[in-house]
Amino acid sequence: MPYADIRGVQIFYEVIGTQGPWLALNSGGRNSHQEMVLFAQTIAKYGYRVVVHDRRSLGASQMLFEGDEGEEEIWADDLYLLMKSLNALPAFFSGSSAGARLCMLVKRRHPEAVRGLLLMRVTGGEFAAGRLPTMYYLQYINAVKEGGMAGLCETLPYQERLALNPANREYVMKMDPKVYIAQMEHWLGKFLQGPRSPVMGMENAELAAYQLPVLVVPGNDKTHASVNGIAAAELIPNSELFQLPIEDQDIDLIHFPMWKDYYPQMADKFHEFMQKHS
Repeated sequence: MPYADIRGVQIFYEVIGTQGPWLALNSGGRNSHQEMVLFAQTIAKYGYRVVVHDRRSLGASQMLFEGDEGEEEIWADDLYLLMKSLNALPAFFSGSSAGARLCMLVKRRHPEAVRGLLLMRVTGGEFAAGRLPTMYYLQYINAVKEGGMAGLCETLPYQERLALNPANREYVMKMDPKVYIAQMEHWLGKFLQGPRSPVMGMENAELAAYQLPVLVVPGNDKTHASVNGIAAAELIPNSELFQLPIEDQDIDLIHFPMWKDYYPQMADKFHEFMQKHS
């Protein structure tokens, strides 16, 4: 399996496609790269090299729970360095939900690396702001408070992550529960900073100052309500809004693979957009 040493952390990645412009395609939530593989393969057929990866502490990548900056800022720098190690910059950056925020953070921190952004299922609004802190941090803090590091390993998300990289179990079990809780609480505090809508963590003034090609594909659940994607597209100068023939559902979360019937339509639009701006 391909790993890259990024700042001393082993990051798992795959490159799908053998030639053409580069696209970094990022999964949502705390999901592994596997969420994006089928869509990446669909895009690669148009003549692109699509990079999918597992962020540190997720999927098959090495776990490391430390850092003064926000977790998502750390991930953004990791992704930039991964793409740099592949001689893939400047590149297009795309992602769904948290993956879209990751792309925007790469743009914020390394603007010279970004040819354009293709943002899917923008996260924002009060419902998302109320749900995501628990999903990302509080459930794990509570698991450790109740059952120590062994209790953390018994949560379904950690069972899945440790199955993808069993070597991480030793690191987790040796960690001081107090240190883990303190780090999660630090990252939770960072995550809660900034606006809640239309894009969590992104000031409207920052979006309004964008001067690069941007494509926005709104979501259709309560975490990714279409109103937030539409509002983001209105704020970003000269952005393109691409709405699928779908309606918002009264559902907390629609997982990205449930959009698989629309992958060909989306890939065609992605190709049109990237070809125009290459």
